[in-house]
Amino acid sequence: MKHFTLKELIRSATAQRLGINNTPPASAVKALHALVDNVLDPLRDAWGGPIWVNSGYRCAELNRLVGGTPYSQHQKGEAADITVGSRSANRRLLALIKRLDLPVDQCIDEKGCRWIHVSHRKGRNRRLYMKF
Repeated sequence: MKHFTLKELIRSATAQRLGINNTPPASAVKALHALVDNVLDPLRDAWGGPIWVNSGYRCAELNRLVGGTPYSQHQKGEAADITVGSRSANRRLLALIKRLDLPVDQCIDEKGCRWIHVSHRKGRNRRLYMKF
């Protein structure tokens, strides 16, 4: 992990505020490393500036409280919601993800590019691009 830390990938203001232990199991830590190595670090290198993680790993309780889907890849350490600070910049980041053909499982434009959800999983990554 060149540009990202495990600490920022598991940090959650909601978990802190509610006293939820959001410590990932070893399998999720391994998946987070794969997400960073295969998607986030190459993206950061190509972007040339900071990329912030809004949400990375979420334990089941935290995922439920923030309205995540029951099968969210965040719970496995396979996903992160990222931003570069504005909707217009996030749109450029999304275009860059597509241009780089990074091995994403899902890449989701969330709420008009307020943030971008990216995921990576061991094995086949579907390269699904969606809007929500």
